[in-house]
This record gives sequence, C-alpha cells and structure tokens, in this order.
Amino acid sequence: MCAFLSFFKQNAFHVHLSDNLYNNVDQYSAQQSMDLYAAFRLWSDDPALAGLNKRANESYTKEQFDNIQQQCARRGVTIIPEIEAPGHALVISQWRPELALDDLSMLNITHPNTIPTIKSIWKTFLPWFHSKTVHIGADEYDKDLVADYTSFVNTMQDYIFKESGKSMRIWGTFIPSQGANVSTDVSIQHWEFFEDNPYFDYIQNGYNVLNSDDAFYIVGKWSGSYPSTLNKTRVFHGNPAGGAYAPNIFDTKNSTNNPPRNDPHVLGHIAALWNDYGPNSTTVLETYYSWRDTLPALADKQWGGSILEDEYDAIFDKIHAAIPGQNLDRQVKSHTDTILHYKFDKDTETVIDHSGNGYDGIIRGCHVQNSTLVLSNGCYVDTPLGSKGRDYTLSFWVNPASQTPGTLFTGPDSTLLSGNGSISNVTLISGGNPYSLNYSLPLDTWTQVNLIGKGNQTLLRVSDSGAESTSMEFLARLGINGESQVWAPIGIEAPLARIGEGFNGMMREVVLRGSAD
Repeated sequence: MCAFLSFFKQNAFHVHLSDNLYNNVDQYSAQQSMDLYAAFRLWSDDPALAGLNKRANESYTKEQFDNIQQQCARRGVTIIPEIEAPGHALVISQWRPELALDDLSMLNITHPNTIPTIKSIWKTFLPWFHSKTVHIGADEYDKDLVADYTSFVNTMQDYIFKESGKSMRIWGTFIPSQGANVSTDVSIQHWEFFEDNPYFDYIQNGYNVLNSDDAFYIVGKWSGSYPSTLNKTRVFHGNPAGGAYAPNIFDTKNSTNNPPRNDPHVLGHIAALWNDYGPNSTTVLETYYSWRDTLPALADKQWGGSILEDEYDAIFDKIHAAIPGQNLDRQVKSHTDTILHYKFDKDTETVIDHSGNGYDGIIRGCHVQNSTLVLSNGCYVDTPLGSKGRDYTLSFWVNPASQTPGTLFTGPDSTLLSGNGSISNVTLISGGNPYSLNYSLPLDTWTQVNLIGKGNQTLLRVSDSGAESTSMEFLARLGINGESQVWAPIGIEAPLARIGEGFNGMMREVVLRGSAD
C-alpha cells in the first residue's frame, strides 16, 4: 500500500491503532457495551498493559510495526500512529471500567488513575514510533466537559514532548469560543464543520491545521451518509471560487471559509477512509479499491497540479500500470483469457498447465486417477500463483467424500472452504473473517463450481450433470452486537496458491479465466 501511496506523492499514512465502532455506545446497556467490538492494535508484553489487548492475532508486534514503518519510510511515506482517548476509548474502558464515564466509550478525565493510565500506554509505545508527530485522537468527547478535555490534551502534549520530543496532533473538537484553551503547539486535524470552522476557529487563533474535511471522508463498503469511494468530480471542481480542489479548501461551497493557498498554517491534506460498521465490513484489498481510481487525481491537486478531468481519464490506465513495487489489483499475466487449466491427465508429480502460460503445479502426496485428482490425508497441489483479483472465474468439478470441512483453494488473500467449523456451508475467508453461503456441496456427487469475482461482488454458481445452474452471492452482514444494519457485497480475490489441503474427495478440470462469466 505504501508503494501505491508513494507513487502518487502521498507522504503520510495515518493509522488508527485503537478505536471502537461508530460512536453510538449510548444505545447499549453497560454490559452490552463491554461486549462490543473494540480493539487495540499493538501487542506488548509490558505487565503494566496486561489485558489491554485481547486480540493478539489482530495486532502488530514491535518487530512487525518497525518493519512497516521502515518499509514505508523507504518509499517516502511516514506512518502517523493514533491511539484514541479520551473519546472512542471503549477498548480502554473494557480494560479499566472504573475509568469510564456513563458512556463507556469516553474516559472520565477527572478520575485520578485516568491520565496516569494513558501516560503508561504512551510510555510503552512512544519508543515504537518513528514519526515526529503522533496522534492522540481526542475527538467526539462530552461537550459539557470542555475544561477537563483541555487539561487532558495539554497534559498529554507536555508529557509526550518531554518523553520523546515528538509533536502531538488531535482531531478538531472544541474551539476557543467554547472555552477550549488547547496549546497552539498541538496541531489540529479538521474533519467536519459541525465541530469547527478551521480557518476562523483555529488558523486565525494561531493553530496549524491538517485538512481532512469530510468532502473526502469515505467509509468502506457501506454507510448511511458517506460514499465508499473518493469523489472525482469534487477533485476537479471542488474549489468554490472556481477550479480544482486544494489543501486549503476546507469548505467546497463557501470560499470565505478557506484561507489563502499559501497560508503556512495549512499543513496539507489527508483524505480519510474509515471502517465504521464492524470488523468484517471490508477485506484488506477492498480498502484499496476505495482509493484506486481517484487518489492519483487528488494527489495532483494536493500538490498544485493542473491536469484536467478528461486528460486524467485518458491517462489513468497507463499511470496505474506503471506503479512499482506492488500488485494490489492481483493481476496475473496471461496470453489469453484462460490463465490456468489443469486437466490432471497424467499421474505424475507435475500438473501440466494447458493454458499455455506455463503455470504448472506440483502434487504433494496426492495421486491422479482417470483425469481426477484424489485428495485425502492432507495432500494438496502447489501452484506458482497466489491470488487473482477482479475480474475472474475459477471453475472446477468437485466430489466430496466426507462431511468434514476441508480447504478447496487457498491463497495469500483468501481461502475457499467446503465448510467452516461445525457447518458444511461453502465459505470464503478473507482477512480472518468468514463469509458463508446457505449452500453445502452434496456428498459423493460431482458438482461443477464456478467462483466468480465480478467487480465488488463475489458469486458462486453450481450445477451437477444435466441440472440447471444455481447462483449465489457471498455477502457481508454489517452490524454490531448481533444486530444487522445491512447486507452488502464483498469483493474477494480468487485463492490460487494451493488446491485441496485438508479436503477429502476428488477434483477435476480446474480452470481460471480472467473474465467474470
């Protein structure tokens, strides 16, 4: 991702390392709130933080986070870390309930152990961070507690600077006219005009402001109020005084709310992508598709470029194809639409690829009989491929010999299973999240299966010999606490690295095509 960002001159990647879902904890009882999904993303064995992070397999170790920061820095991209408090702090309240207000997503700043606890978190993790600026969040807090809020922010500013020499940033929340007296050494990240007017409330009071106005606020997959992709029209026509967008344009409708283009208090612009509706709302690569088609245009305007919309549309495919050091589209080179074709026509260790692309596989412990791959006892086939991104059709015939769920195909981005745990429903797993169909493969029966990636949709079409085909769609159920807000499409890459590990049965005629049938 940093290679992609770097190519389009993005030099900061702001990463949330703690948070909870959208700020509606007040809808739930205290016990329900304690059970809501909230997460802390750094894993430390520091005894002072024991119990803060309950999700080791969803977290970064120091070694991993060092590697991320180093790899991104080599591409000119700085990771800006954010640890949220005193709002959006449900993960801390779940760890230390005595520190919370009645709304458990907010910390009680006046509790004698609150600030020492937050300091202990930062003391552990400040040495992990390579950036010169760190972010403490500090948004969407109780409007009746402005004085406590100000004291918290200024205390943390002093502590972080003395402890590390780093600068501190917060989200725009309370303004001087509301009684806030936050130090001007703290930079402000503006995101919404109902919180502040960045020009009049902050810049004219001596604050440095980073522009993240919700003109480019996007939410992965679905939201009741925000789009899931960047707004290209706003990029090219977002200046209310005429012309394209720029970092000094906080208000795309009223130019009097915008400082001059060269105002030194404007630190730049970051477009924010959020995941508001649950940990299964997006796959890793779906977040990339929220940026893919429009971020290059936005980058041109962030840096004062003059490309026009029709010129951009004409050149986009060429510049996208030139991005080095990444393959986020998960493209696979092929001479024709048929990328891979395994007929299993010889009982040899090598599985010949009849597509003409030479993607031969290696059989690991299985045998072939009558053009059929016999899978049992954990055997599998290795392929030289990993994943295939949008669009694709992965077609195969399968005959399960056991009701025990097994792996049909697996790759670095996803896994296709004949069942999941105690259920026999066909399931795709991506990002650790299962997406199951209301369908099970019939036992001891040959079924033709087509896994289809079509844009942001993932489909399964099945048929047995002579029967009509049935199509189904993998969907994400978005919601929290067992409540469903909406079913939404999910775009999952085809898994191709390995065939059949843990599956008992037979398979034949595996074909991957680069189009969605």
